[in-house]
Amino acid sequence: MRLENKVGIVTGAGRNIGEAVAHAFAREGAKVAVVDLDPALAQKVADDLNSKHAGSAMAVTANVANGADVQRMVSDVVGRFGGVDILVNNVAVTDHKTVLDLEEDEWNRVIDASLKSVFLCCKHVGRRMIDQGRGGRIISMSSTSGHMGRPEATAYTAAKAGVLNLSRSVAIQLAPYGIRVNTVTPNQIGTPVGLDYVPEWRQVKNLVGRPGVPEDIAAAVVFLASSDGDFITAADLLVDGGALSGGSPFSGPRPEGATQAS
Repeated sequence: MRLENKVGIVTGAGRNIGEAVAHAFAREGAKVAVVDLDPALAQKVADDLNSKHAGSAMAVTANVANGADVQRMVSDVVGRFGGVDILVNNVAVTDHKTVLDLEEDEWNRVIDASLKSVFLCCKHVGRRMIDQGRGGRIISMSSTSGHMGRPEATAYTAAKAGVLNLSRSVAIQLAPYGIRVNTVTPNQIGTPVGLDYVPEWRQVKNLVGRPGVPEDIAAAVVFLASSDGDFITAADLLVDGGALSGGSPFSGPRPEGATQAS
């Protein structure tokens, strides 16, 4: 098991990508703190993990855009599992507004949840990793929206672009302590941010020929969190099915004679 005897914190782990990452970590032998703002969601995922991997998970309710909550979260995890080796910054919220329509309070809400939370968790978990003296891994979720402009989602695109460069800076700052810091860039994985279902109107555009699933992202996160990713830091791993390539997109019926990539 690639993460045996490791302790991971996964934010926004009550659903979708975060939930899949938590399950992947437990399967690979890690102890997992399932962090979510919704206590019922966090507890449900933790209970599921513990039913399959006894003693592998704890539920933590926290607003990771609040420094005091983040410090308490770290303290609770260390108290229960004895330390922390992996941080996955996954939580995010979005907007659907142009710069002309977006109100200041909504801008703040999106930036706080999607970018400020990454800063706070890197700060307080990073301090703990340094004190432990055994290195660590920090993996933050960006988005294809952080690599390109959009006709809406003004705050979300800014936040996800910020995650990319914040992570590069943190990678430089924490490298002397053996802490590897990377990002993963998904594209339209699972349910949209803020929804618990996939709407019929959603069109997934990529080169692979199928929608991405949370397990695709979880596999990439496990790779970066394990010794397999030991020589990778300050990098962004695209797990977008080729969506950013600019090639011919398809997601529905394939052209005659075409085959789907395995």
